[in-house]
Amino acid sequence: MTRTKIATVWLDGCSGCHMSFLDIDGALLDLASRIDLVYSPLVDRKDFPDSVDITLIEGAVSSEDDLAKIRKVRAHTRTLVSFGDCAVTGNVPALRNGVGAESVLRRVYLEPDLHTAQAPNLVVPKLLNVVKPVHAVVPVDVFIPGCPPSAKTILYTLTELLEGRTPDLSDRTRFGA
Repeated sequence: MTRTKIATVWLDGCSGCHMSFLDIDGALLDLASRIDLVYSPLVDRKDFPDSVDITLIEGAVSSEDDLAKIRKVRAHTRTLVSFGDCAVTGNVPALRNGVGAESVLRRVYLEPDLHTAQAPNLVVPKLLNVVKPVHAVVPVDVFIPGCPPSAKTILYTLTELLEGRTPDLSDRTRFGA
């Protein structure tokens, strides 16, 4: 029996969606017999695999690194799931869209009363001026709104996808749920 290759990816978000994914608890063991978790912040693989069946993507697209990562993920994923309000709408990370990235960096790193005020220029990826939801950058196949979506909703979505069906989430979750 061929197991479904599943990945989870974390862009600009709080990891609440991944915590909710872990809240599936014992049902994860049932899923484990049907899937291979091939990439995730929950495992130690560094490179996104070439061929993934289902990817759950958490977080908004806020930096050049996020943009490169989501394009690579989309190119190597059969079914892309926008996972949580940040991925679906931009949510909290997009609050900076009204003022732009430079204003936020200046306010956070240069204007406080710090003795050595300095904007980060190493390790921290360059911010995009506008935070975008995932579907604004690449095509998305399934949307799971919620902040975070409940474990029950995530399990339902994965179960439906594993059965080859498109999940109907209209009565199961909503923005902010």
